[in-house]
Amino acid sequence: MDKTVKTFAKNKFQEIRVGIKEFKGINLIDIRIWTRMQGVEDMVPTSKGVSLNVSLYPELKEAVLSLEKELKDNHLL
Repeated sequence: MDKTVKTFAKNKFQEIRVGIKEFKGINLIDIRIWTRMQGVEDMVPTSKGVSLNVSLYPELKEAVLSLEKELKDNHLL
């Protein structure tokens, strides 16, 4: 399964895509920067990103929730 579930702009030339992809029969959560290349109409993935086994989703979710709390506690969000 290869599916993008969320895309958002990082800057004028790049975006971050969050999705699910399969690699060698293993389902992964993929969070990656995509960029525009000269002479190419579509955006292309960069090596900057992370792919995690879907079994690590609970830890990822916990980390994001902890980050949100820290950002709010420090009035950054």
